Amino acid sequence: MSRKPDLSPKEKAAQEREDRLKAALKANMARRKAQARARDAGSDENTDE
Repeated sequence: MSRKPDLSPKEKAAQEREDRLKAALKANMARRKAQARARDAGSDENTDE
């Protein structure tokens, strides 16, 4: 990424917050996709009955 090494403390805090939010969003999306796949796989098993 293109970050400036001479960020002010306020800018640095904002950047760290943004990085945390990006990581949390990525983890949340991965978890939701896994849940959706599990639901789809579970519904496929029930249709064979």
